Amino acid sequence: MPMSEASDPAERKVALSAMLEALAHDTGRDRIAVGDLLAALGDRALVALMFVFAFPNVLPTPPGTSSVLGAPLIFLALQLSLGQRPWLPAFIARRSMARTDFAALIRRVSPWLARAERLLRPRAAWLALPPMEFLVGLVCLLLALILVLPIPLGNVLPALAISLLALGVLERDGLWVAAGLVTAAFGVAVVAGVVLAMVKAALLLLASIIR
Repeated sequence: MPMSEASDPAERKVALSAMLEALAHDTGRDRIAVGDLLAALGDRALVALMFVFAFPNVLPTPPGTSSVLGAPLIFLALQLSLGQRPWLPAFIARRSMARTDFAALIRRVSPWLARAERLLRPRAAWLALPPMEFLVGLVCLLLALILVLPIPLGNVLPALAISLLALGVLERDGLWVAAGLVTAAFGVAVVAGVVLAMVKAALLLLASIIR
């Protein structure tokens, strides 16, 4: 059974935004590691962490953020596509940030997540259940691979698509999954256009040098 099907009903009553804020305000921790998130989110960890790692790329962030956050996304998306429980290699699970920095990040993400949670509800659930859930994982894997590449304008739309897909699967909201798939298709088209333009520009530059 895929991880996201196994959520405890009692656990799911706690909003993801509330769980993240509780972790951010845990003064008993000096740092928050990726492994801490994995443990705190329990059976919701796989798609919840996909949202956590993807959504900051939608917001203005320092250069290089997408490559750092994209690596865990690759592992998580692959596991979703295979119906596995969440697991991350030790070198990723040990990555951490100061709790104050994590709290600052959650302050930026939480308002958007809270708005989304008010709109999310189970509907057209077949789009968020296996086998569609596995297809969503494959789409997210492609988008995560795009995220880690240094492509101009190559992070916002893929990150938004992963965020929509992750929340859709998490709450069994097929409409959000559909919106995520549409966003993913548009994002891939935009990135392909940017890459094509870069290749053409490079070829023109090379041709002018050779002359």
